[in-house]
Amino acid sequence: MRAGKSDTPKEVEALIVRGYRQMTPKEKLEQVGQLNRSLRVLALAGIRQRYGADLSETEVRLRLGALSIDRETMIQAFGWDPNEHGL
Repeated sequence: MRAGKSDTPKEVEALIVRGYRQMTPKEKLEQVGQLNRSLRVLALAGIRQRYGADLSETEVRLRLGALSIDRETMIQAFGWDPNEHGL
């Protein structure tokens, strides 16, 4: 499982891997879904912290999209340039 340096002790990492191996596919998908929801919450908090809590929902969604969609697609699909508005 080690792709690079880790500060997790090998014994703890072994426990984590064992736990993942014991999970059903459904449980693994639920775990991934929860991680994605957590990342979205953190990304939204970062956007609101950088640009203010009074952003419109549209601007919040555009900024969130720009975190994972390339600039050219954002411009073509949404008419919104992250370089112009800030990311």
